[in-house]
Order: sequence, then C-alpha cells, then structure tokens
Amino acid sequence: MMLNRAPQVSVKQDNDLLEDITRYIHDPHGFVMYAFPWNTGELKGEEGPDLWQIEILQELGNGLLTVDAAVQLAVASGHGVGKSALVAWIMLWAMSTCEDCRGVVTANTENQLKTKTWAELSKWYRLLINKHWFRLTATALFSIEEGHQFTWRIDQVTWSEQNTEAFAGLHNKEKRILVIFDEGSAIPDLIWEVTEGALTDEDTEIIWCAFGNPTRNTGRFKECFYQRKHRWVTKQIDSRTSNHTNKAQIEEWIEDYGIGSDFVKVRVLGIFPSLSVKQFISVKDVDLAYNKELKNETYNFAPVILTCDPAWEGDDELVIGKRQGLKFDILEVIPKNDNDIEIASILARHEDEEKADAVFIDAGYGTGIVSAGRTLRRSWRLVWFNEASQDKGCLNKRAEMWNKMRLWLKDGGSIPKDQILYNDLIGPETVPRIDGKIQLESKKDMKKRKQPSPNRADALALSFAYPVLGEVKERARRTNKIATSTLARRSKANKGWNGEYQEVYAN
Repeated sequence: MMLNRAPQVSVKQDNDLLEDITRYIHDPHGFVMYAFPWNTGELKGEEGPDLWQIEILQELGNGLLTVDAAVQLAVASGHGVGKSALVAWIMLWAMSTCEDCRGVVTANTENQLKTKTWAELSKWYRLLINKHWFRLTATALFSIEEGHQFTWRIDQVTWSEQNTEAFAGLHNKEKRILVIFDEGSAIPDLIWEVTEGALTDEDTEIIWCAFGNPTRNTGRFKECFYQRKHRWVTKQIDSRTSNHTNKAQIEEWIEDYGIGSDFVKVRVLGIFPSLSVKQFISVKDVDLAYNKELKNETYNFAPVILTCDPAWEGDDELVIGKRQGLKFDILEVIPKNDNDIEIASILARHEDEEKADAVFIDAGYGTGIVSAGRTLRRSWRLVWFNEASQDKGCLNKRAEMWNKMRLWLKDGGSIPKDQILYNDLIGPETVPRIDGKIQLESKKDMKKRKQPSPNRADALALSFAYPVLGEVKERARRTNKIATSTLARRSKANKGWNGEYQEVYAN
C-alpha cells in the first residue's frame, strides 16, 4: 500500500515504518508493543499491556491465521481493568495493518461511546507511531490516503432498533471487517442479530469483539458465555488481577457486600449476577431446579394439575404442562393452532392419561378450547391473567401466579431439562411501582426487548392459579406412611411448600 507521509517523516522512514507494521498483520500484541512509547512520557512506568490484555490480543491473532470463520471475542470484566484501552488498541491495530479495513464501533449509550470509548481511542491515537496515516474526528477514524477516506475507516455508530442499516451493511470482501460492541450487555438482541446476519463475506477477515460489565444475565452478551460459547472465545476478568484497579476500593466493596453478592460479581469478579436489577426470578433458583431428580414420595401424593398456555402470536407455541407437587413436566408443545376442537381433544387425552385433578387454561386465547372441552364433558377452568390477585402484594393474577412459582422454585421445585423453559423463567422483568406491588412487564413489552413470550414458564405458573384439593387425601393414604410423614414434617416446619399446599395439607 502507498501512504502519504507527514512532513517531518522522510520517504525512507515511512517505508521502513510500513514494512515494520505490516509484519504485525496477524500479531496484535506485537503491534501494541511496537506502536506505542512504553515506559516513556505519558506511559512512564507502564511496561505494556496487562496479562489478560495480552491473552486477548494473542487469541485474536491466532484466530486470524485462517479466514474460515469470523473471529468472535467476548470479554466480561469487573470495573477499571483497562477494557477501553484494549478496544482502542484493537481498532488502531486493525486499521494500521490492513489496507481498506472497514469497521464500526457502538456502545450501550451515546454517552459511553463518546466520553469513554472514543476518548480512550483519542489518547492512544495521539501516542500512535503511525498516527499521521489517519485522521481522527468526533465520529470516525479514517485513512488520509487519497481515494481511501470512505473505504478505509472505522465509524462510531449509535445503535437504533428502528435504523439498523449501519450493522446490516457490513461487507468488505477479501479485506478486513471489524465490529466492536462496548458494554455489550445493554445492546439489544436485534442489533446482535442484524450484525450476525451481515458478517457473511467469504475470504474476508471478520473480527467481532464484545466487551462489557456482565450487568444482565439475559440477552445475547450473556449467551456468548453459555448457549453460544462454542462460537465465541470468552474471557471473564476479575478486577483484582488488573494492574490498573483501585484495590482498596475493591476490598471495601467485598467487605460491605460480600464476595458472593451480585454487586461484587458484576463490578469485581466479572461474572454474571444471579439476579439482574429488574429480573424477577434468579438464575440461581432456576439452576437448582433444572433437571433436578426427585424421589416419588416427594410429589406422587399431591394433586395432578394440567395446564394449557395457548399461543399468543404466530411465532409462539401452545404448551401443555403437568405439575404434581414439586415436579413439573412439559407434556406437549404445539405450534400456534387455532383449531380449538383439535386442541381440546389433545388436552382431554392428556387429562385422562394423567388422571388429572384439575385443568387450568389461560383465558387470553383459551376460551374456545374450554368451550370445545364442554362438548367433551370436561370441567376445565379459565384463568384470567389480569383478574384481581388474592395476594394484596401482587398487582394481578399473573403476578400472583409467578410469585408463587418463584417461591416453589426456591422451595425445591423441579423442572425438566428444557433450555426454552429455562430462558422463559429468567426472562420477565418487574415494573417498579410506588405502592410496592409486584408487577411483571407485559408480553408486549418483552417483545419490544426481543424477548419471546414465556409460554413454557406461563404453563408452569398456571398450575398455581387456584388451590386444588382433588384426591389429595386419598392419594396420601395410599402412599403409606412415607408420604404422610413427609407431609407432616413440611407442614410443621412451614417450609418446602408454598402457601397453597400448607393450606391443603393442614385440612
């Protein structure tokens, strides 16, 4: 590549510089050590990157040895570890070592992008040995080479769910593409999805880096470390291991909040919280219930409750579930189906097979199913999610049922190994209220956050709609003294069961 040189730089010097820098095309760490004046001037006392930064730079370089797939790096960290510096180094390396490199960088907010990400880039651009190759403005870093201003650049982009063109048009065939998400936890899933769909050019170096504090335990940033971990190189950085953090402040946080608190997990340990700020059900409680094995005597004397949560919209699913005491199972999942007679027949079959004591159906889209059930001589009960709650601490029946379900999970409930159900349970957030009542966000609002309707979790929640006596006492007598003694112990201790069961078993 040909470059315009600064007046104070001779042709030979610039050619030598170009030759040196091109050696680092797949060596970001080597570039960082070469391109900045370590241990002098503004960097006096600094010998180079932290160990964790070196590891990330080396992982990036190793991934570029082949262009068979995009290099995807996700870094979750505590506060003050030097994340913004690493972001700046990657941008300057990508631009310096590949002609006509194209890139975008975005963050959770415009303020973060301008005052943190871009401010740090300005510092390292100022110290860059080859800064005369580029121009840095308030919104872009681009080549000064004639004819390359629009083909060799990285742009600062503020994301918008209504305007995703900047992320949909990421193409640069046989060159290099760089995408950086700063504070990725708060970038909406839609932006992640659009970006993922755009990074498809063949024979192209595609680099996608996501950085951030792990503030939310739902969403695509967290999925990089769990469901999608096989596609991402991930690192979780403990602030205590960084040379740049305030160790005294960290010790105060640990002393005040505890090493296992969500506050310390997010701000120090770089791990995702058990419960996000607005999240209603914690990951910890769902983890304990997930695929948990129970002995028969812990549930087989309890009433069998069947539930049906009909599909809400075309991309949703109808779910038929069964709960008996501490055990919940999904019996059937059906794509949206408006044939109420067919669904009623399927539900009736499950009712007979399971010898159910009660069947609860979401009234929102279930009135037709119940009507069809009457022709089959079924006494199914509609549940109106928006009806008044029997619990004064909850806004409506939906909040009441979800609150009982949350307590049930804490008290030892068991759910099947079902990733969709898992995500459904931790998905809904609460809506703050002056009166302190529990209110869950609506399904419509969840859709706006690109969260699916929690149909499978609603199927479980429906089982807590009303008390069910059924044949519980007869069942208890038939299960010998084991069940009876288990019941007595739980009732006496007033724990292990929610209020519904305490009331039933006390009679």
